[in-house]
Amino acid sequence: QVHLVESGGGLVQAGGSLRLSCAASGRTFSSYAIGWFRQAPGKEREFVAAISWSGAGTYNGAVVKGRFTISRDSAQNTVYLQMSSLKPDDTAVYYCAAHTVVSFTPDAYDYWGQGTQVTVSS
Repeated sequence: QVHLVESGGGLVQAGGSLRLSCAASGRTFSSYAIGWFRQAPGKEREFVAAISWSGAGTYNGAVVKGRFTISRDSAQNTVYLQMSSLKPDDTAVYYCAAHTVVSFTPDAYDYWGQGTQVTVSS
């Protein structure tokens, strides 16, 4: 079992930055890949970024490439999503999720956090 809790969301102006955290509990956290997804009202859940269990592999979705960076601190059981150059289109609820391997598909993930709201004003 892995329990995930997101934090760090909030209201930011366009062009600003936020850092989201995904804190995990469970002694097998280091065995899981972590993905970040987002969902805006009326839209499907969208892949944002993912990181392998070792941290050696990182992947970004096309809409955020070059602006967002994913990293993990295994000692702290935490994965971070550093978001820069934010746009109003980045407004969504952001979720982290755990799976044994990296996947770009939300249905593949076994464990999910409750989400954190990110709102970017123009």
